[in-house]
This record gives sequence, structure tokens and C-alpha cells, in this order.
Amino acid sequence: MEETNPSVETFHETSLQSSDNASQQTAKKVRKKRSLWKSWKRLKGRTKFYLIVLHLFALVGAGILGAWAFYELGFTNNKGGTDKNNRYLSENQKYAAQADTVNSQEKTLNGYRNLSVLREFYPQNADLIFNAAQFSDRPTAIQEMIYAANMYMQGDDHATAYQKMVADVDNILKSNRMKPFEGNVIPWMNDSAWPALKAAILKDTAVIYEAARLTGVEPRLIVGCLVGEQVRLFNSKREMFKRYLGPMKVLSVQSQFSLGVNGIKDFTAMQVERNLTDTASIFYMGKQYEHILDFQTADHQSERFNRLTNYHNHLYSYLYTGCILHQTMLQWKRSGYDIVNRPDILFTLFNLGFQASKPGPDPKCGGSHITVHDEVYTFGVICNDFYYSGELAEYFPLKAQRFANE
Repeated sequence: MEETNPSVETFHETSLQSSDNASQQTAKKVRKKRSLWKSWKRLKGRTKFYLIVLHLFALVGAGILGAWAFYELGFTNNKGGTDKNNRYLSENQKYAAQADTVNSQEKTLNGYRNLSVLREFYPQNADLIFNAAQFSDRPTAIQEMIYAANMYMQGDDHATAYQKMVADVDNILKSNRMKPFEGNVIPWMNDSAWPALKAAILKDTAVIYEAARLTGVEPRLIVGCLVGEQVRLFNSKREMFKRYLGPMKVLSVQSQFSLGVNGIKDFTAMQVERNLTDTASIFYMGKQYEHILDFQTADHQSERFNRLTNYHNHLYSYLYTGCILHQTMLQWKRSGYDIVNRPDILFTLFNLGFQASKPGPDPKCGGSHITVHDEVYTFGVICNDFYYSGELAEYFPLKAQRFANE
């Protein structure tokens, strides 16, 4: 088939026609702009001001709506991930599982023997673990805490010497000349904000114990969640929080996307409330807990918000936290997977929410990523670090029973 090409004349006419059309469109745009400018100049000053303000409000409204949509679509979520030490942490339950077996005295003495070795290299941690053991009635508490600290003793000179000394205490103790590590083996606890945060936590000791009593949860578990959330908040906006945490030693209370000192989501709080009264729910805690979150008004949404964002009394933040921990533990136990001796998993699931709690044989420690001095941790590990650190153990000791009905 032959192709037909346009003639020179036809092409020339088409080009001229296109040029005329472009010129006409340009002229129209110029006339339109002049007309708009003249119309604007004829407007009164008050009308101009009104139009400017109206457009500014429209822009601000569009920005707020866009930010809301961005949040609702989940772009702000920190999905986190499995912590690199998850496999190591999963082994810690073997110590807790031995707590009720025979020869508990021997286990305790072995723990103190290893603790004496630990003190030669990490005296701060050894002292904290020793003090914590005085408040614990679990014979394997020392071994559990040493095991948790040992996670960070991998590869450096102190760790190598410690492992050798455990194998042969008598000989190696005599030959040790290494200068002890002056800080905490857990790096983030050497942050200057940690002492201020501990002081702030102690102000809430009474309400934490009240929440623990009402929800049937070990107080230290509740504090572990608090530590994770407050460390996350502080390190996300260090300069801003320094002005409050340092001099005033107060906890940060959230009032936007998450609520209270423990960052409880509104929809999570509502599910906690439903679980308390739904006897058919796998999360149901029992009749004695049904009324601990009863509302006093018909406006549940406002009352819930005011409860969690109360700057002077954080009781409800801790009540909801205790309920989440208790309900999650029961969900897994009733599904055939006991995580009572896995506080790292309980902390991780508290951080990720009920929607991420899917019972199975191989739970993963992790959660939101938290950066402290360029070191990345996960929420589950930060909480677990505190739980087994011995810090504040004289106020919140490790208990033999973590839940009232475990």
C-alpha cells in the first residue's frame, strides 16, 4: 500500500492556521488577566481583605485535611520489625521455667557466684541485679537478669574476660587486672535523661501500684511499658522534652494521635473496654475486672480522652496498660501459647496493638524503632532492658507471679 504525504501548500496553510490560533489564545489570556486585574482594583479594601482571608482559610483547611488523610491512611505508622536479639531472648524463659523445680537454693547460689564475677567487669549492673534480687522471691531472678545483660556482652574485651572467669572463677579472679566498665552495660541507660526519667516515674509509684492491683498485673510490667514509651518520646524530640524532663522531672502526656503517658490509641482503649465485659471474648479477664473502667457520663469519647490526657493523675493510662497486658497474655494462653515468661513479647504486643497479636509457636520481639545516640533499638527490647536491669527494683521488684490468674 502506498503512503500519501501532505503537499507543501497544505502543510504551509496548516502551519499558518496553527500560528494564528496560538496568537489568538495568547491575546485572550492577556485580555483575561487585564480584566481580572481591573476587577480586582475596583474592589473595596474590605472586600479584598475578606477574599484574602477566605483563601488563606481554604489553604489551611486543605492542609489539615491532607494531614488527617495522611495519618488515617497509615503513612505515619512505624511498623517496626523483629529485633536482632529475638532468638537470644527466647532462651531466657528456660531460667524462669526452672523456678519451681528442686534445688532452688543451689540455683540462687549459682546466680550469686556468677554475679560476683559480673561485678568485676560491670559493677553498676551487678549492683543493680543484686539489689533487685533482694526484692524478688523468684530463685532464678539473678540468672534471668544476668542472661538479659549478657545479650550486650558480646565481642568486647570485658565480655570475653567475663565468660572466661565464669568457667574458672578461682583462677581468673586472681589474674584479673582490667579496669571495670564505668557505665551501664545497656547503652541507652547511660543517657543523661535516664536519671530524670526515673525520678519522674517514682512520682507515680502509688497510682502504678493501684492500677496493678485493679488489673491483676505485676507493677514492673506496667512500668516497662511506660519506660519504652517515654524513651521513644524523648528521643523523637530531644530538645523539646529536655526543657521539661530535665528540670521538672515530669512524664510526657500525649494528647493527639496517641493518648496519655503510655501512648494509648483511642481505638485500642475502646477494644479494652469491650473485652472487659464480653464474656465470650478470648481476651475476657474475669468478672472481678468488668467494672474497673466504667464511665461516669454518657459522653464516653470525651470522658475517655480526659481520663487518658489528665496531666495531674495518670491512673487511667496505667489501668488501660495493665488491661492490655493482661488481655494479651490470656489470648495467647487460651490459644495454647504461654508468654507469661516472655515480657519482651508482651511489651512488643503492647506497642503494636491487638491487631498484631496473633498467637503462635514462634513470637518475635520487636516493635517500633527507637534511636538513642545513633543506636537503633526496638520498643520491645527497650522495655525488656528495663525489666531485667535491676533499675528501680526497690520500688518495682520482680515478682514470682506476673499476673493474678496466669
